[in-house]
Amino acid sequence: MSDNADTPTNISLSPSVGESVQYQTVSVFLVLLVCGVGIVGNIMVVMVVYTTRHMRTPTNCYLVSLAIADLTVLVAAGLPNVADSLTGAWVFGHAGCLGITYLQYLGINVSSCSITAFTVERYIAICHPIKAQTVCTVSRAKKIIAGVWVFTCVYCMLWFFLVDIQVGSDGHVFCGYRVKRDLYLPIYHIDFAIFYVIPLLLAIVLYGLIARILFLSPLPNAPESSATTLRRSCREGPDSSGGKGGRPIRSGPSSRKQVTKMLAVVVILFALLWMPYRTLVLINSFVSTPYLDAWFLLFCRTCIYANSAINPVIYNAMSQKFRTAFRGLYRCQRPEGAHRTMSMLQSGLGTVRDTRRSHAPSEEDKEKVKKPLEMSPQHNGSGHLQIVENVWGVVEPAQWFSTTLRYDIFFNEQQTLPLWDTRV
Repeated sequence: MSDNADTPTNISLSPSVGESVQYQTVSVFLVLLVCGVGIVGNIMVVMVVYTTRHMRTPTNCYLVSLAIADLTVLVAAGLPNVADSLTGAWVFGHAGCLGITYLQYLGINVSSCSITAFTVERYIAICHPIKAQTVCTVSRAKKIIAGVWVFTCVYCMLWFFLVDIQVGSDGHVFCGYRVKRDLYLPIYHIDFAIFYVIPLLLAIVLYGLIARILFLSPLPNAPESSATTLRRSCREGPDSSGGKGGRPIRSGPSSRKQVTKMLAVVVILFALLWMPYRTLVLINSFVSTPYLDAWFLLFCRTCIYANSAINPVIYNAMSQKFRTAFRGLYRCQRPEGAHRTMSMLQSGLGTVRDTRRSHAPSEEDKEKVKKPLEMSPQHNGSGHLQIVENVWGVVEPAQWFSTTLRYDIFFNEQQTLPLWDTRV
């Protein structure tokens, strides 16, 4: 192909028009700014979910997939445009043309599939909470994400046969399409329908059903909901609560609304920021002379890069858990609540073991502790915590309590230390 009339707009291509210094300056500045923020933000999302145990939820697994896909778009689409703007020609060769175009569409399509996946997951979690206990799990989310990436990697191999290095009539070298428009359009329209129209229609329907449950009617009560909440609290530990100043993170219906609003904003911005580019290419598919104004193309591409860069900003603004986790990652330390709790546990266990090593209990101590032990409420089923240290030196928690920790330490089967309390 020798001219741009037959070349649909690719997000990595620069139009073969004379580019002024002003255009080059604005283009390079915008792309570097948006891509830089997006790359840093998406890497932080991946690190936060990977390093923080309580952040490993099914929804966050899909957000990690979305972050990796957005990173792929920013690196494969944004950064090559900088070279295009500075040099005015394609400098990555034939292999770069194939590989970069493949990665562009891989990132775009995985982003769309990841958004669809967490939309369906939110629908099941809100509208079918009983089914969600077995369907919406981390292991299942990982399998779905792996399937999405495998399917998209295979699907996008089509682009290896559609692009190649082209030379314009003015000698301008660019990465373009080797097939004519009438052969390319069916492929593009299928791609447009599968990865843009269908996901948005599905999102509109599902978020409408979710909104009806969350805002127009009470949430359905799942059986054993209180027990499930208790188990989740024990499993997540202190990381699941506590923003700055120890404020608890919202839970229950309020938390569901917060997460759903955040994900809905992600979907809405996906639709809006991709609309200029999708509309442009759709119109150019049917007109005899495609509209390829350099400034409008820059606007369309900047919207695409902004869509890939803005998601971490949304998480930080609308999710207290992400905000706390980002802060902990920035400070290169554990979240404050987890760090404080771990220090208390370590100091407490160290005190017990140091006490054991410092002296053996005397007969007088045994007599003093014998009566309190017999009268201790935990022997008649109250909620005190008994910690038993066996012959191997392992401290084992036996039962939780409500307000006071009372430790009854037994050495082997005979020796006993005096009781000691600590307030929480």
